[in-house]
Amino acid sequence: MSLSHTSSSPNPPSVPTATLGVPRIGPRRELKTALEAFWSGKIGQEALLETAAGLRVANWARQHAAGIAHIPSNDFSLYDQVLDTAVAVGAIPAAYGWKGGPVSLETYFALARGTEGDVEACAVHGHAHGSTSGLPALEMTKWFDTNYHYLVPEFSRGQEFALASTKIIDEFREAAALGYRTRPVLIGPVTFLKLGKSRDEAFDTLSLLPGLLPVYTEILRRLAAHGADWVQIDEPVLSLDLDDATRAAIASAYGMFARAVSGLKIQLTSYFGALGDNRATALSLPVAGLHLDLARAPGQLDALLAEAPAGLVLSLGVIDGRNVWRANLPAILDRIEPVAARRGTDHLIVSASCSLLHVPYDLTLETGLDAELKGWLAFAAQKLDELSILGRALAQGRDAVKDELAASAAAARTRAASARIHNPAVATRLAAVKPEDTRRAHPFSERREAQREALNLPRFPTTTIGSFPQTSEVRKARAAHTRGELDGAGYDAFLRKETAATVRWQDEIGLDVLVHGEFERNDMVQYFGELLDGYAFTRNGWVQSYGSRCVRPPVIFGDVSRPQPMSVEWIAYAQSLTDKPVKGMLTGPVTMLQWSFVRDDILRADVCRQIALALRDEVADLEAAGIRVIQIDEPAIREGLPLRKADWKHYLDWAVESFRLTSSGVRDETQIHTHMCYSEFNDIIDAIGAMDADVISIETSRSKMELLDAFITYRYPNEIGPGVYDIHSPRVPSVAEMVELLEKACQRLAADQIWVNPDCGLKTRKWEEVRPALVNLVAAARILREEAAG
Repeated sequence: MSLSHTSSSPNPPSVPTATLGVPRIGPRRELKTALEAFWSGKIGQEALLETAAGLRVANWARQHAAGIAHIPSNDFSLYDQVLDTAVAVGAIPAAYGWKGGPVSLETYFALARGTEGDVEACAVHGHAHGSTSGLPALEMTKWFDTNYHYLVPEFSRGQEFALASTKIIDEFREAAALGYRTRPVLIGPVTFLKLGKSRDEAFDTLSLLPGLLPVYTEILRRLAAHGADWVQIDEPVLSLDLDDATRAAIASAYGMFARAVSGLKIQLTSYFGALGDNRATALSLPVAGLHLDLARAPGQLDALLAEAPAGLVLSLGVIDGRNVWRANLPAILDRIEPVAARRGTDHLIVSASCSLLHVPYDLTLETGLDAELKGWLAFAAQKLDELSILGRALAQGRDAVKDELAASAAAARTRAASARIHNPAVATRLAAVKPEDTRRAHPFSERREAQREALNLPRFPTTTIGSFPQTSEVRKARAAHTRGELDGAGYDAFLRKETAATVRWQDEIGLDVLVHGEFERNDMVQYFGELLDGYAFTRNGWVQSYGSRCVRPPVIFGDVSRPQPMSVEWIAYAQSLTDKPVKGMLTGPVTMLQWSFVRDDILRADVCRQIALALRDEVADLEAAGIRVIQIDEPAIREGLPLRKADWKHYLDWAVESFRLTSSGVRDETQIHTHMCYSEFNDIIDAIGAMDADVISIETSRSKMELLDAFITYRYPNEIGPGVYDIHSPRVPSVAEMVELLEKACQRLAADQIWVNPDCGLKTRKWEEVRPALVNLVAAARILREEAAG
């Protein structure tokens, strides 16, 4: 395909179709490869930017070929779209050394990844030479209830904004030069401020809106001057519970945009839920279009139709941007054909529900999936085709696409009738669960004494979260085994060697509770899913988690059960190498659910309980093998929280029940740990307490222990490992830095509650970073023990 052509559609007449964004990593994770080569100094800035430009062009071309009328630009990012917005408006904390003017790539990646020295001393690849004090990266948290992470903007009183990056304008012009008339995308000003944080808890970030709006207005004016007719402004906060002040702020912002750039058509875009009680606000705004997420909230359509102004263009998000199931196109047409008849096709856009960032790139790359299962799926490229079929059906009638519609309906029927989906034994076991199956035999106060006697750990016990670096040698051995070039015995011997070396090294440096390193595991969800019935896996179904970090979520297509033990052999082997306790490492049921593409034909709660029962068997087998500490990771439990508070209790009830169903079958002296990633723990602190884990480890280093405040207010009685080492950054924290964090933790918690550990697993780090960091961690714990003894 030529990269330069006119913007006319190659397809027959169609109701306008749109995407709100597409995957940016590339079909073969080209962005990841380029970023990591750049950071390591193997390529320069020019090569990185050339790769990025190629990915953008390929995405525009693919959407154009599918007949997408509203093709987005500025949906591409080198790291994160929220970070891009912060850079665009100059919201850069003073510590990073920005003095105004265009923001350099050095500063951009310093914000994303931290530095080993000050920004000015950093080499172009983000690494310093000399000082190891450096700067931490911005705090990271989940994008609403997805598994995508964004970097949290930091604001302060008197914050000033200025146009510091013209990326959004540059990429619009880049597309236009190739013949693509795109719809630029930017995160709305209210969402941007509401997603940010301030060190001053009394400061309302929304008060900065008057100073921010002129920068947004300047961006819109420049886009209009360069020929943009539509601009997509994302305000997903409209799916949240908002107060009157926030609604008034939204009205003020869009009123200003309408006055300042009257000829530019704005599509207001919200997703991940219903507008609900924010509907009146959204419908009152002077915008040309309004997007509705009808995959997540189909029930909101009737009320919107009844109240929407006649001239408002409605964007109907009917193709699910967050799951991989093939759409039932005739059923969708049954819903939206009456809308087209009522409002006219000139006031409709058929769209994905949200950005396709959250689904894999292209199903045709999957050559290993069986034909039946593959026929039930649609990745981003296939969702473009589904949009095209719907647009043509609305414009020309169903007969124009009758073969495509028949194929869609046949796939839906086949999936519903397939015998591989339902397992009667799983249903029978789930129905037999009793309340006592979800409770430990005795309260924590009694279990704690039994565990202290059994484990005999020092004060401020040290451990890690589970994984150790997956080196190139580990990845090469796994790939060779997968290709059949390394037989099972050879691969097993390699893994045992890596495990033994890691256990010995942890023992030598003085860690108290060891882990086996997880070298046999490809991913914390995939590893277990591959050993469970009801799961399927892809080879190229990558989605971006953050930056260059990509994951391949498994697909839960049927009832889940455990045919045989999954981790016992490796944990028992590691335990045989040391007298210190080795943790059994499991991924919890909620995370197994949240980090998968989940079947949509039964309730998510029932899928989670099925997984819990399978994991319960694994916990029992680990205990029987002599494992005294078992960690059941639930980093995703907060991200599953519904966006509306009215729905929280129902979710937390079944999520906590599922964790307890997994963990409650053990003796008192068996210590149950859990791990959670970035969370606003205040939101779920009661539920965390109800989980009744003996020890919880959490990510707190970037927040400087602020996230512990929730545990103080709640008077959390169990033990806590607040992370003192940010594993998402390559920098090595000093002993003094870790001691300072632990002393802050001691101001918030009792000393005998505190464990010492990194923020998260060490899989993505390098040994040359991990070794000194963990040596420093052990040294910091010893200093705290000495202080406590004194």
